Amino acid sequence: MTNEIVQALIWKDNALSVLDQRQLPSVTHYDDYSDAQGVAEAITSMRVRGAPAIGIAAAYGVVLSLQQHYGKTSEWRDIVAKDIEALAQSRPTAVNLFWALDKMKSVIAQESANLLTAAVDCAITIHLEDKAANRTMGEFGADIIANAKGILTHCNTGSLATGGYGTALGVIRSVYARHSVNIYADETRPWLQGARLTVWELSQDGIPSTLIADSAAAWLMKSGAIDWVVVGADRIASNGDAANKIGTYSLAVLAKQHGVQMMVVAPTSTIDWSLENGNTIEIECRDPLELLPQSYDTQDSLVSAWNPVFDVTPAELIDAIVTERGVVLNPSKHTNGIASLRA
Repeated sequence: MTNEIVQALIWKDNALSVLDQRQLPSVTHYDDYSDAQGVAEAITSMRVRGAPAIGIAAAYGVVLSLQQHYGKTSEWRDIVAKDIEALAQSRPTAVNLFWALDKMKSVIAQESANLLTAAVDCAITIHLEDKAANRTMGEFGADIIANAKGILTHCNTGSLATGGYGTALGVIRSVYARHSVNIYADETRPWLQGARLTVWELSQDGIPSTLIADSAAAWLMKSGAIDWVVVGADRIASNGDAANKIGTYSLAVLAKQHGVQMMVVAPTSTIDWSLENGNTIEIECRDPLELLPQSYDTQDSLVSAWNPVFDVTPAELIDAIVTERGVVLNPSKHTNGIASLRA
C-alpha cells in the first residue's frame, strides 16, 4: 500500500513548517519559519533537500518576505529582492530553485492589488502541481519498468524531496502498487540519505526495502538481482545529461557494464534548456568537515577532503528520462533529444 504519510513541507497559518531531515529517522521534528532568511538557512543546512522540495520551500520563502515587508516601507521591493537573492544562493545545483523563484518574481512584477494573495496562490500551486506531476511520472515510469524483479535507487527522491509522492521513488511506489518487486537503496554517503531517509520513508508506507553500502552496487548488479537503476535529478541539460547526487554517475557506468538499465525521473522544471550539455552544470562542493572524521579537524592536520555532492551522468548512459510531460527513451540516440518535453 502507498499511504504517502510523509510531508516535508507544510504551509499553515501564513508560516512554513519544515521537517528537519537531518534528524531522521530517530527524531521527527518540524521547524517553523516566518521569514525568508530562515528558509534560506533551512535549505543551506539541508533541513530541507531534494530539488523539487527546495524550489517549493523557496517559493514559500518569497511569500514570507512579502508578508514581512510588502507595503511596510517604500523600499520593500529592494528588501524582497535581497531575500530572493539569499534564497537563490542557498544551493547552486538544483535548477528547480531558480525556476520557482522566477515564478514568484513574475507574480511580484505584476504588482496586482492583491499581491500577497497572488503570491500565496502561486507558491501553493507550485507545491500542488509538483505533487500531481509526481503521480503522473510514477505511472509513466511504472509502465516502462513493467515486470521488473529488482530496482536499485540512490539518495532520496520521495515525499521528503518533493511536494509529495516522489520522482524516482514515486516510480518505485507505483511499480510496487502493481506487483511485488525487490527494492534496494544505496546508503548514499556522506549524508546517508538512502539509509536515513529512503528506507525510512518506504517503511512508513509499508513497503519493504533492502539497504546496501554504496560500494556493494556492482556486486549486486553482477548477481542479477536488479534490472533497473531508478534515480532523480537536480538539473538536466538540454541534451539529457543529468546532474544528481554524487555516486549516480558511477552507478550508470556500472549499470552499462552489467546490462542493467538506467532511468532518470524528474519534472520538466528540472530541465535547464539554457545548457547545451552537462559540462557547465555548477557542482556544489560542501564543507570537508561533513566528510572528515572529527579527529582530522585540527589546524596542523595533513588530511583534507573533497566533498562534491553531485555528479553528472552523460545522456548516453541513460536509457529513459521520465517527466510529467512524457518519456524519452535513449535520449542520446533520440532524433530530437529531449526537445519533445519542452513546452
